[in-house]
Amino acid sequence: MQEISDAPVIVLHGGPGAPGSAALTAKGLAEKFTVYEPWQRPSGDVPLSVALHVSDLYQLISDTCGDRLPALVGESWGAMLALAYAAEHPDMAGPLVLVGCGTFDNGSRLKALETRKCRIRDYIKLHPEHASDLDLPIEAQIMKWHEMTDNYDCVVDIAENSDAGALDMNAHTETWRDMIRCQEKGLYPGAFTAIKSPVIMLHGGYDPHPGRMIRDELMPYIPQLEYHEFDKCGHSPAKEKYAKDEYFRLMRTWLQGKLGSRSRLF
Repeated sequence: MQEISDAPVIVLHGGPGAPGSAALTAKGLAEKFTVYEPWQRPSGDVPLSVALHVSDLYQLISDTCGDRLPALVGESWGAMLALAYAAEHPDMAGPLVLVGCGTFDNGSRLKALETRKCRIRDYIKLHPEHASDLDLPIEAQIMKWHEMTDNYDCVVDIAENSDAGALDMNAHTETWRDMIRCQEKGLYPGAFTAIKSPVIMLHGGYDPHPGRMIRDELMPYIPQLEYHEFDKCGHSPAKEKYAKDEYFRLMRTWLQGKLGSRSRLF
């Protein structure tokens, strides 16, 4: 029987509003670590904001981790939440793993949008029976063809990721609008200068989110940022045929090396 580290690892799902979407990453890390996979606050009577999600995460960590500093592994929006939390609570964050991290400036957002548009157009050229989809708003096109635009070669059966909940569109819209507002005000990425944790970006080379642009945007604020890009890999390495084994091997090794160096609160 393999030994499982008691160092806590908190896996943060994407979306926003996509609970359970990081279940495969959480399961893969549970072979080596004590893993928590919280589902973020859904939409309701209180409008959602980045600050509210950060507050919820702080409460979770305070309640479950004791004096142990958790590693935060965030996928997509979850990577952005990990950064926002570590900036607000730099003494209560361990190493950060940013998987398919979202965007922090208009240039990288426009690049991601154009990449998705091109992939949809190219796909429909080969499948003209879907030509009417080009008349839909681009948001609807992206929603319909999300798996095609974002994955390189997905090998995960739906049953393997059955823990995923339905997309909470209201949570998605409210939270993302607030993230954009925070960026427009200059809060992010500027606040990330407070982050003390080691940080690594794990990004697919086929991901429509332009990894190198996002890295270059973050580096002035997080000089300790490391970057690794996977070939033949889209937005979710845990699901990708050519990258998932390397993804888990690299992430486990990196976390094991970092958790020992700054694992407790003082």
